[in-house]
Amino acid sequence: MKKTILCTGAVFGFLAVVLGAFGAHALRGTIGEEALHTFETGVKYQMYHALLLLLIGNLAFLSERAGKTLFWLISAGIVLFSGSIYGLATNNLTAFDFKSIGIVTPIGGTLLIVAWGLLFYNFTRIKTK
Repeated sequence: MKKTILCTGAVFGFLAVVLGAFGAHALRGTIGEEALHTFETGVKYQMYHALLLLLIGNLAFLSERAGKTLFWLISAGIVLFSGSIYGLATNNLTAFDFKSIGIVTPIGGTLLIVAWGLLFYNFTRIKTK
């Protein structure tokens, strides 16, 4: 599972760089400044959580179950939170109205918050000498 977590973190990180470059170059002038700022927020949160996956994949004390749970919470959170933000920011460029599925943004954010809480809980369970 650790390999899956690390590879997923690397893919999300790679995509964050690609999407960041896309936003900075291809979207500038195509969408408004506020929408561009919103898009950049999605990229930032995706990168933060890609790095978190890389950390989790390297934590030796973390149980297989906890690692798997964190992996799914973070992965789903990235897709729902950042993915919906990308759609909302570029809403005027497509025929689909992403505002109709805007409720998934806070759901994704909640999954990310729960993941951080679970990580904190696992940190408190570390046995110290």
